[in-house]
Amino acid sequence: MTTPTLLPDGEPRAGGLRHGRPKYLEVRGLSVSFDGFLAVDNVNLDVVQGDLRFLIGPNGAGKTTVIDAITGLVPATGSVNHTGTEILGRKVHQVARLGVGRTFQTASVFENLSVLQNLDIAAGAGRGPLRMLRRRKTVDPAVEEALEIIGLEGATGKMAGILAHGQKQWLEIGMLLVQNSDVLLLDEPIAGMSQDERGETGELLRRIAASRITVVVEHDMDFVREYATSVTVLAAGKVLSEGSVAQVQADKKVQDVYLGSSGVEAAGA
Repeated sequence: MTTPTLLPDGEPRAGGLRHGRPKYLEVRGLSVSFDGFLAVDNVNLDVVQGDLRFLIGPNGAGKTTVIDAITGLVPATGSVNHTGTEILGRKVHQVARLGVGRTFQTASVFENLSVLQNLDIAAGAGRGPLRMLRRRKTVDPAVEEALEIIGLEGATGKMAGILAHGQKQWLEIGMLLVQNSDVLLLDEPIAGMSQDERGETGELLRRIAASRITVVVEHDMDFVREYATSVTVLAAGKVLSEGSVAQVQADKKVQDVYLGSSGVEAAGA
């Protein structure tokens, strides 16, 4: 296991730029228990840079709990290896400094600040308090790149609170990008979006996944079919099936699990 680069305060951080051999997220035997209830049961997962992986399954399957465990929000057993560094068991801020970021179903942005201010604050997460207090005369290159990726170059001065629903989600993703997150775990990013916003979000996910490890929790099978390069199906906390969209849709076990639900009908069962 590779020893991570350390910050001056002794905490780990992500090392290196996105080049060379593809980065990866390797999950082995991940289990989460709540008061004796096994919410995640021995889950194995392999995602590499460039793969737009969707995590699907019925309600209560353990999808969000898997993300919570990876990011340190809930205690778990097993192993989560990010490109040679074990991250399971670390505190939330340590996991984030190792380049693992996540979004929630409701976007978490500073609504009383502008788009640019939100990104600038996120970009300064690793700066000391004195540097954070200084007025910056130029836009950070990482912020400029993120604005281009998320498509909000023309909205830098807008208050985040007046952005459209989809734009808030894109801004939250941008805040992860400026922190140099190379693992993005996105929890239902298109929930509540208009049809146009869904399409733009799908293209955004493709751009992100080209150079990062990207895992998306999603229920909408139309969206999954259009944008996923691979799919992992969870049921009752376990991996039920994995492969391309066509492969999991043809899997009899997946059809049986979704039988009678909107999910299986959308999946073409």
